[in-house]
Amino acid sequence: MAARCAVLASMAGLLFGIDTAVISGVTQALQKVFALSPQDLGLAVSAALWGTLAGAAVAGRAGDVLGSRRLLLWVGWLYVVSALGTALANGLVSFCLFRLLGGLAIGASSVVAPVYISEISAPAERGRRVGMFQCAIVSGILLAYLSNALVARGGFGAMEWRVKLGLACVPALGFALLAPWLPDSPRWLQARGRDARAAADRLGLMLETVAPTVKDERLSWRLHRKPILLALAIGAFNQLSGINAILYYLNDIFAAAGFSGFSADTQAVAVGLANLLATLAGMAMIDRLGRRPLLLAGALGTFAALVGVTMIFALGQGRAWLLPLLVMFIGFFAVSQGAVIWVYLSELFPTAVRARGQALGSSTHWVLNGAISFAFPVLAAHGPALPFAGFALAMAVQVFVVWRWFPETRGASLDDLARRLAG
Repeated sequence: MAARCAVLASMAGLLFGIDTAVISGVTQALQKVFALSPQDLGLAVSAALWGTLAGAAVAGRAGDVLGSRRLLLWVGWLYVVSALGTALANGLVSFCLFRLLGGLAIGASSVVAPVYISEISAPAERGRRVGMFQCAIVSGILLAYLSNALVARGGFGAMEWRVKLGLACVPALGFALLAPWLPDSPRWLQARGRDARAAADRLGLMLETVAPTVKDERLSWRLHRKPILLALAIGAFNQLSGINAILYYLNDIFAAAGFSGFSADTQAVAVGLANLLATLAGMAMIDRLGRRPLLLAGALGTFAALVGVTMIFALGQGRAWLLPLLVMFIGFFAVSQGAVIWVYLSELFPTAVRARGQALGSSTHWVLNGAISFAFPVLAAHGPALPFAGFALAMAVQVFVVWRWFPETRGASLDDLARRLAG
């Protein structure tokens, strides 16, 4: 039962991934239809990301008080409205408003789904179970790339970009209708002073002793200093790698290297497939090798790939290497940071403030996501190699930070981790 609930909750990640990647197939159409400048395009793409910040921030407190399950019920309908609204938008303002709603859903998903899955999973299975959320994200990314490529061949003409965006409504509606079947987390019920035995029995879980939550308990620098710093760091480095900017502007990156629109759509599928396969590999290793070794290896691999991409654009040569290097980048990212971030964030904080702690790391992720996604086309207009050089430098810094300060959390119970990381 717990495994089925984890799969269903992770579907929020599928919608997260679709919304993340589908925009890459419509950026050039949006520029033409709405006559967008590079700054306008950055605003259109990053509008959802500012919504994710608000969604993550609100979901943190609401998840601790109302429970992750209840918030997941609302998330699905936000995705439905966002998909339909962006597909029917008649201008930049309405497009940005509906992207903002989708962002609220993504931000809430990034907080409550990993927390929910973590709380209904045994320690030995927690990494793989929470990792399903990331697997669902990259599956959604691949699904969006495949959908974009197929629609591009469908002869929809001026309606093509609307069809690409509108198709995201189908899986969103499916999740919205299935989410009410999820039970409450026994750990959340117990922490709120409610009887959790029936929920635990239903999920096949052994209840750990969890002190009832004090209603006004807050994140405290004195008590939670170390997990706060770790959450900020992993959220920041996740985006300083450039992952989401590359996913959002993938077709533009290929176009800048001289590829046609159809070729860019097709090569995006290859990148999405590499993302999924590497994430599955990361899930297989996360409970065997641990979180820290994966982060170290991933930072080294992404650094090497980003240096290669920087050289291609700086020298204007070797475009045949662009796809292999981007696949290499995606592979190293997915097997490490992609597989680890939501697992690590869901483990760092005690039950009483877990959703708010998750929200802190997630909000850091989304603030930088929005800023980088807005800045990417502006920086690339000054020099296409410039943003990739910055991403490579950030990955070099991450290697040192993870090696020096990140603890291993593999195999420990959530309560043991809370005691180890207490200030």
